[in-house]
Amino acid sequence: MRLWWRPSVFSAGVMSSSVCFAQSWNMPLGVTNVSRDIFGLHMTIFWICVAIGVVVFGAMFFSLFRYRHSQGAKAAHFHENTKVEILWTVIPVLILVGMAVPATATLKNMYDASDAELDVMVTGQQWRWRYEYLGEDVAFTSNLSTPRSQVSGEEVRGENYLLEVDEPLVLPINRKIRFLMTSDDVIHSWWVPDLAVKQDTIPGFINENWVRINEPGIYRGQCAELCGIDHGFMPVVVQAMEEEAFDDWLTERKKAAEQEAQGVGREWAMEELMDRGEAVYESICASCHQPDGQGSPPAFPALAGNQQLIDDLDWHLDKVINGVSGAAMPAFRNTLNPVEIAAVVTYTQNAWGNDTQKQVQPARVAEQTE
Repeated sequence: MRLWWRPSVFSAGVMSSSVCFAQSWNMPLGVTNVSRDIFGLHMTIFWICVAIGVVVFGAMFFSLFRYRHSQGAKAAHFHENTKVEILWTVIPVLILVGMAVPATATLKNMYDASDAELDVMVTGQQWRWRYEYLGEDVAFTSNLSTPRSQVSGEEVRGENYLLEVDEPLVLPINRKIRFLMTSDDVIHSWWVPDLAVKQDTIPGFINENWVRINEPGIYRGQCAELCGIDHGFMPVVVQAMEEEAFDDWLTERKKAAEQEAQGVGREWAMEELMDRGEAVYESICASCHQPDGQGSPPAFPALAGNQQLIDDLDWHLDKVINGVSGAAMPAFRNTLNPVEIAAVVTYTQNAWGNDTQKQVQPARVAEQTE
């Protein structure tokens, strides 16, 4: 918390005592300097408002009881009081200025994304997040991992129901990270309360935000802008780790990305494609087309027994890569890599009794997505 707006000793004591109920009755204290500045500012203004309320309502109730008279009493007549009017004008102005100065400084600091040590592109997509570590050749999509059986009530809901993902955003502590935020389809909002970050992602625009996390841990949030049928299934999970551990993780992800790129050029066996495709389908496609491929017509057509899909592999591949205009089916060319697209198309061609024995190789997908 910065010295230029520390509250008095009394208000500081009251503010610190409020931390104990911050998680249940109040905004979270958070794990960044900005989040703690905001929390301190919030509590300072809160207690100023409490004090004003006590004075105003105290004066009102005192006047009601002290100067009450019987019915028919003659009311006193008096005119303006210049001193009182000056006081009740100057004092509120000073209070407002006293709140505005630290609030403005905090707001300015919140949006100063300069001198970042790491840039991360955050892209909202219906209904997932894509993260790209700019300049590091590492990118992945983060999807809800809560089992659909919990959503339907067939299983007991877990502790982090609808707040768990297959790929969290991994960040180092004690480094300034700049977020460049946009969307591929509709407006989303990337919101993590513990980081004090809530930023709209808008198609065609790039918004900036930043964070410097002080403590390692897992921090959860959600999309905070109504964005379609699965808006509630679009969590944000950030895993903050020590700097050395993050550097090791980033190195491993780079190696994995290189291996994935090498996999595009080789011939994949049907069994490999089916195994990989099933995992991709459950992660990406099952939310709309259902785990059994029966879909939810007419918005999400069935894939099981879909004759057009069975008869026309080229049509099927094109729809996965480029999406369906005017429908809920998005383009996956920038969301999935060639191996994942080839695998999921092969899987849907042969699952649920489709059994076409057709398969798609990653090299073919790479040619169509260049």
